[in-house]
Amino acid sequence: MSLVKLEDLAKVYGSGTTSVRAIDRVNLEIRKGDFVVILGPSGSGKTTLLNMIGGIDRPTEGKVYVAGQDLTSLNENKLAYFRRKNVGYVFQFFNLVRILTALENVMVPLSLGGVSTKKARETATNLLNAVGLGKRLDHFPSQLSGGEQQRVAIARALANDPPIVLGDEPTGNLDTMTGLEIVTLMKKLNNEKGVTFIVATHDERMTKGARIIHLVDGRVEQDERAR
Repeated sequence: MSLVKLEDLAKVYGSGTTSVRAIDRVNLEIRKGDFVVILGPSGSGKTTLLNMIGGIDRPTEGKVYVAGQDLTSLNENKLAYFRRKNVGYVFQFFNLVRILTALENVMVPLSLGGVSTKKARETATNLLNAVGLGKRLDHFPSQLSGGEQQRVAIARALANDPPIVLGDEPTGNLDTMTGLEIVTLMKKLNNEKGVTFIVATHDERMTKGARIIHLVDGRVEQDERAR
């Protein structure tokens, strides 16, 4: 059974002669445990596609099914609840709360979900240990390197044990060596935890062993299964 299913998905910005079709009739199925890399030039629609899979943006046409749920049928409150339980997000620029420690940043989604402080602290500590930051729990983002901040962001994305983690250029703001470390970490989590990763990137290192979706002008031009 597909974890993600897109049916005739389209996103149009503007109207009339000035309209832009960012996503153009995409049909796609992604299975649980897949590591999917969306490749394409700037402006090809990668981020727009991710945002619709994650329920951040709504399609103009078509359907988005995630874990059997039709996201297009949900109102904003139900959509927010669904995202919190089912989707983790890793951004290019980390998006950590600067006044919170690494531990507190990872605790945020847990606390928002109603988890007790004690349980949230325990879960966040375990996740930070899993991404190699067990000795940096009390450090603020300004005290962490770019790679360490992205590790915190990945731990935060995993906090509510979502079946899907979406990555939008997760190595785009990192140097070559640090970027490779993040790629390796994401592949490790995919293999060991079975989390489905869907990553929009220009980083060719992400493609090894991954299913590659080539997106051009909002259309899937090629779909290469994992090699």
